[in-house]
Amino acid sequence: MRQRIIPAIAVTIGLLALAAPHASPQTPPPKTTAGEVGQKASETGQAIRDYSVEKKDEAVAHARKITADLEAKIKDLEAQAAKQTGEVKARSQAQIKELKAKRAKASQKASELGRATKASWEKAKEGFADAYRDLASAYDRAAAEWKK
Repeated sequence: MRQRIIPAIAVTIGLLALAAPHASPQTPPPKTTAGEVGQKASETGQAIRDYSVEKKDEAVAHARKITADLEAKIKDLEAQAAKQTGEVKARSQAQIKELKAKRAKASQKASELGRATKASWEKAKEGFADAYRDLASAYDRAAAEWKK
């Protein structure tokens, strides 16, 4: 049990460290690449799976935070899409629509995680982890395509 919580804590600390503001106001924060988002998504999915039902409140808070973090990245892509024109803009808007649908599903699964009972906990964890991984993968694909 203890061995399962330690990786979850390490991933959470790592994500918080990435989100923390930098000490120097003159140094811009480093850009997170699509590949890094994918790697974090994989780690995050595993971290959620490692939570026990006794730590449900922590798992739900973590799930909502990471979903909100990815939502901010989606909004950045949406701002970039608004600057596009023609066929590129249409394709970008379709990707944004897909990302928003996947984000809504991940948010729904996070809510289900909060309502999970001891009997449904494992299924709820897997459901959120799968939905989040799907969202993060879609984000990776969209971000990679826009960098071409």
